[in-house]
Amino acid sequence: MYVTRYLQLDVFPARLGGGNPLGVVVDADHWDSDRMQAFARWTGLVETTFLLTPRQPSAAYRVRIFTPQREIPFAGHPTIGSAHAALDTGLAHAVDGMLVQECEAGLLPIRVEGRAEARDLLVRAPAARILREGIDADPRLAALLDGRADGTLPPAFVEGGRRWWVAEFGSERQVRDWQPDHAAIGDLARRSDSLGLCIFARSADTGHDLVVRAFPAGVGIVEDPASGAANGLIAAYIAEREPHGALATGYRVSQGREMGHDARILVRIDAGAVWVGGHTRTIVDGQVHWAAR
Repeated sequence: MYVTRYLQLDVFPARLGGGNPLGVVVDADHWDSDRMQAFARWTGLVETTFLLTPRQPSAAYRVRIFTPQREIPFAGHPTIGSAHAALDTGLAHAVDGMLVQECEAGLLPIRVEGRAEARDLLVRAPAARILREGIDADPRLAALLDGRADGTLPPAFVEGGRRWWVAEFGSERQVRDWQPDHAAIGDLARRSDSLGLCIFARSADTGHDLVVRAFPAGVGIVEDPASGAANGLIAAYIAEREPHGALATGYRVSQGREMGHDARILVRIDAGAVWVGGHTRTIVDGQVHWAAR
C-alpha cells in the first residue's frame, strides 16, 4: 500500500470555514484513474484533486480534478487550492510571481500575490464569448427569473471553458433572498448543455463590490458556495459590456452566505484578461491510506 500526503483546504474563505472545501492528494503519479475516482467518491467533497508530474516542460505540476461522479477538465476553486497545495508542499515554486499549472483544459498561468498567510492566488480564466443575450435568449429563462433580472446588464449565455447562464439582479437583497426553482434550473442546464445559472448584483457594502450565487445543476450540484469558474464568466461579461465602468479593472465578490458559508473571491481584469482567485487555508495536513483495488 502506498501512503500519500493529503491536504484538506478551505478555498476562498472570508472567515475560517467560510470557503469551499477541497481535498488534494499530493504526489499522485502512482494513482490510476479508477483509484482517483473511487477516492473522490469516498471523500464526498465537491471536488478532489490529484497532483502529478507535468507533461509539459513549462508547467510546474499537473492536476487532475474529480467530482464524486466524474473527472472534469477545469474548475476554479480546485485550481486555486491545488496551486496552494503545490506551493506549500514544495512540489512547485513561483517564478517572478507566476506559476503554470497543467490540467485537462491546458496550461493555466497563476498569479502569486503576497507570501505565507497573506498570499492570494489568481488563475487566468479561459477566454470567454457571449453566445446569446437578453431575457428572451431561452424561453425558459423569463419564467425562471420572473422579473428579477432588472440589473444594468441583460441576462446572457456565456462560454469560456464551461458554459453558464448569467443574470444581474437589481439589488443585493434580491440575490440573497431568492428562492429558485432548482428543477427549472436543471432543465435549463440540460437543454442548453451548460452548468446552470449564476446570478449577481452590485453592492454598496464596504467589504465587497458584487454578490454572487451559482447554481450548477448541470453537474448535479444545487448551489456552489464559491465558484471561480462562474465568477470568471461574470467578470468576462462585465468586461465586455462595460470596458470603462466602475468594475472594469476588478472587484471583490461575496458568495455563499445563503448556504452558511462566507467566501471572498478576487477578480482582476487586465488588458482584457480575467484573473480570478483569492486566499486558501490548509485545514488538514496528513496522509491518505488508499490501496489500489
